Amino acid sequence: MNNLIKICGLSSPETLAAALDAGADMVGFVRYPKSPRHVTLDLGHRLSLQAKGRAKRVVLLVDPGDEEIAQAVEAINPDLIQLHGHESPERVAEIRSMVNRPVMKAVGIAEKSDLEAVAPYAKGSEHILLDAKPPKADALPGGNGVSFDWKLLDGLDPALPIMLSGGLNPDNVAEAIRLTRPKAVDVSSGVESGPGLKDPARIKAFIQAARTAFAAQH
Repeated sequence: MNNLIKICGLSSPETLAAALDAGADMVGFVRYPKSPRHVTLDLGHRLSLQAKGRAKRVVLLVDPGDEEIAQAVEAINPDLIQLHGHESPERVAEIRSMVNRPVMKAVGIAEKSDLEAVAPYAKGSEHILLDAKPPKADALPGGNGVSFDWKLLDGLDPALPIMLSGGLNPDNVAEAIRLTRPKAVDVSSGVESGPGLKDPARIKAFIQAARTAFAAQH
């Protein structure tokens, strides 16, 4: 499998175009009203059409109910569903069966013991997105711009479909890839000039840095 680069939290045609033009493999649209990156179903629909055929489209949901999932799938028609809440492995499998398309699951990491939660998701998840645990209880489940200690991943089964996230930016992504050798990387706040405000120059720099780092591993 080729190494993948995902730009998440895109919420305008202009910044989506920047990600697509820079060569993003995956683009993410957030459906979570508390997030500054939240998109309406109508905007998500239009952004999805813009990205169709150029990158895999991902819709991010947090502990969604069946109706919320159905609405997002109908409007945005994503290639993958990203689950960023407390969904159990059983719920992930249920959602995957319900929507009949791949699912990716985010797992929050702060200490070594958190990695025990990863393997149970491997069977039902196209990617397991390792993100830093939110810094405080009322923080967003993702997109907080904090990273975890990448050395915690030493010894993790290299066969697991890991997508590294959490605090990545154009300046540290190459080092993160060198240390952890993930299958894919994901960024949101690390390519922003402010909460929810994607910066086209930072998107391009991130993708270039990640692509170079991945190439150096082969």
